[in-house]
Amino acid sequence: MTELAITFDDVLSAAERLKGVAHRTPVLTSRHLDERTGARVFFKAEHLQRSGAFKFRGAYSTLSRLTPEQRQRGVVGFSSGNHAQAVALAAQLLDMPSVLVMPRDAPAAKLAATRGYQGRRPGSEVVLYDRLTEDRAALCARIAAERGATVVPPYDHPDVMAGQGTAALELIEQAGPLDALLVCVGGGGLISGCAVAATHLLPGIAVHGVEPEAGNDTQQSLAAGRLVSIAVPQTIADGAQTTSSGALTFPVIQRLVRSIVTVTDAQLVATMRTLAGRMKQVVEPTGCLAAAALLEGVLDLRGARVGVVLSGGNVDLARLAQFFAD
Repeated sequence: MTELAITFDDVLSAAERLKGVAHRTPVLTSRHLDERTGARVFFKAEHLQRSGAFKFRGAYSTLSRLTPEQRQRGVVGFSSGNHAQAVALAAQLLDMPSVLVMPRDAPAAKLAATRGYQGRRPGSEVVLYDRLTEDRAALCARIAAERGATVVPPYDHPDVMAGQGTAALELIEQAGPLDALLVCVGGGGLISGCAVAATHLLPGIAVHGVEPEAGNDTQQSLAAGRLVSIAVPQTIADGAQTTSSGALTFPVIQRLVRSIVTVTDAQLVATMRTLAGRMKQVVEPTGCLAAAALLEGVLDLRGARVGVVLSGGNVDLARLAQFFAD
């Protein structure tokens, strides 16, 4: 059997690197939502993580392993927003320059936060690109070659995957045994790391991934038995506007994930409203993917103890008001 890109020991090592740096985010519960779903639900509040999303775990896990020489030359990353913010903050904490390649249509709040974390550090900047016509990975590679910098991918990297897996490690430590774990899926970094951690600790657990209906590349890939690429999906879940899973993340998903389901943008908005109204939590559309599958009835997990990762909370207030007004 082919070895996967990471093991449970890699997740444990990442947890040691993150100790005292990343937040040990709380696990939230709601009696109302338990009654509504018929399950006992434990929400891992990664929207309360540093930089506003789980991405800080993978970014710091990766940057902290760079050599002094690599740190001096800095890092380059590409992202729709949350990974960019995470890399910028991790680079700030580790005193290194960062260049972040971000789409021109990225949420204004994410652009502003990324630039804020970079501050005025020499060699740090945000480079904008058109996600519909330009290849962000190629642009990132060119910048890295020009500067001698290290590329930090948003998901397809062992240290990134292991760092993201610490979210599931903590959730199980905090909530106890779970029957199912629901995780959003973009490029697969979070779900692959979480699946490695969860299935090691709880061999019988069912890990389910959730994609936006318009961007179900991973669901298609599982059905085809190979990586399938799609056009950039049109969805409000900007963090899941990926065109395919990663070469490292997909084999983990194939082996350890029970299913991939999808939710609509309308279901994401409904879930944002539910989380804000019932739990007083502001969660961005991508961050609602996993919760939407449960709260909107896509997955029926009545009688189960269910972990749900709320993956991020970086949403423009004006956009949030629009979602709630529509």
